[in-house]
Amino acid sequence: MTASPSAAAATLHWIEAGEERHAVWRSESGGQPPRRVVVADDTMNADTAYRLANEGTGLLWRGDFQNARQLLQALTRRMDKKKSEVKGRAGKKAAAAGKRADPLDDFPHAFHMHRQARAQRARVLSMILLPFEAGHVLPLRRAPDVREACEQAHGPATQPYVASLRELLGLIGAWQWREQGVPVPALGGARIHPWYGVYSPVRGEYLDLVAQAPLPADHGLAYDIGTGTGVIAALLARRGVARVVATDQDARALACARENLARLGCGERVQVEQADLFPAGRAPLVVCNPPWVPAKPGAPIEHAVYDPDSRMLRGFLDGLAAHLTPGGEGWLIVSDLAEHLRLRSRETLLEWIAHAGLEVVARLDARPSHGKVRDTEDALHAARSREVTSLWRLRAR
Repeated sequence: MTASPSAAAATLHWIEAGEERHAVWRSESGGQPPRRVVVADDTMNADTAYRLANEGTGLLWRGDFQNARQLLQALTRRMDKKKSEVKGRAGKKAAAAGKRADPLDDFPHAFHMHRQARAQRARVLSMILLPFEAGHVLPLRRAPDVREACEQAHGPATQPYVASLRELLGLIGAWQWREQGVPVPALGGARIHPWYGVYSPVRGEYLDLVAQAPLPADHGLAYDIGTGTGVIAALLARRGVARVVATDQDARALACARENLARLGCGERVQVEQADLFPAGRAPLVVCNPPWVPAKPGAPIEHAVYDPDSRMLRGFLDGLAAHLTPGGEGWLIVSDLAEHLRLRSRETLLEWIAHAGLEVVARLDARPSHGKVRDTEDALHAARSREVTSLWRLRAR
């Protein structure tokens, strides 16, 4: 029983009750359909499921929905146990060799190994597959009503399809997040409602920097480059910028920003435009919060975190001078995590700034306070514990 060999075809094929069947394959993460599929139900035990999933076999679920969730939890525990065993062996090997070097000395190799391990984990845990009917209906016992959560992420579903249980749970979580919203202290506790696939402003330190940085004397206009949820545009408007032009090239982000800005009462002062970086014209203030890690996204949803070859960062720097009015400022918001991961040096960043005809007026720094900073079990803890987020105030020379 095999899946279509072409990921572009996005069709899953399998045999059930002696008949060949197929359905649309849907994966927001960009994952290819499994090459082999077996029908599974409540009689399948976790050891068998774990073995098949590791082999790359998809398990098309026909049993009770809640039992499928329990099976996913069982696979997760087995993956965590394996990870712990591997880490323990590596620790013993390092101790035997007498290694006491700075953990960061092993980056970026450790960073790439970490990403590979996460990708492998995601592949295995995504092998429990669910059949959906048209309209995002789950025809399984004790299945929740997921129509609204799926439609918010995918849009209407006019035909049956198959997707992974793990991805569905992510959609449900994102839908709940969007419904409840994320409180933003820099906005006086007002909530931002992130859409699925749009980066959520859960790290407040960079917004605190935007709230603290002195506005230029002329703050009649500002550009927010890569607006995402629209949170920075809203903050600038709340601070007194008369008009903000917020750009993004992602359709979800544009719709998300418009909704948030309207909800916050900023819709008339903020103009949302689709653009790759800059809108036309010049402004006395241009703000950009690009993805902070110069690495290739492993899935479309990771574009808000990873900036391959620092494309957006360099594009912002190279185009900034041409989009500033005389005496205007550009605010670059970026973490130094990439420097600790040995993926980009501070010297390189300063060279790019100088090469773009810019100078640094000042820099505001903040320490992040998110949970991973204190999580010593996190594979990147050595880097995260030293991370600093900065707002670089730049001007044309």
